[in-house]
Amino acid sequence: MLLPAKAEVARHLRRYRMWERAMLARPDDRGVRSTFEDSGYTLCVLMGKRCAREAADAAERYLRTPLVTYLREQSGRPHRSAAARRGPPTTTERHTRTGR
Repeated sequence: MLLPAKAEVARHLRRYRMWERAMLARPDDRGVRSTFEDSGYTLCVLMGKRCAREAADAAERYLRTPLVTYLREQSGRPHRSAAARRGPPTTTERHTRTGR
């Protein structure tokens, strides 16, 4: 999975938040609304989300967490120990452990 540089994500997130504030202050200004929507779309593309709010949340999470933790969260799978990754013991391993 390719992820954008954190500096790039931070820049686009700042831009999105700036235009969000401007749009809330002047909701009837079509130029502001259009630029806000464009910044949201860019954030969606960067973060691989379909909704600008989800993309902004994902960007904030991405920026505040270590990369490994972020990737683990995105995969939806909890971290597994080495023993859990190995799977159940084979018949030989079972007999070796029990002394049979």
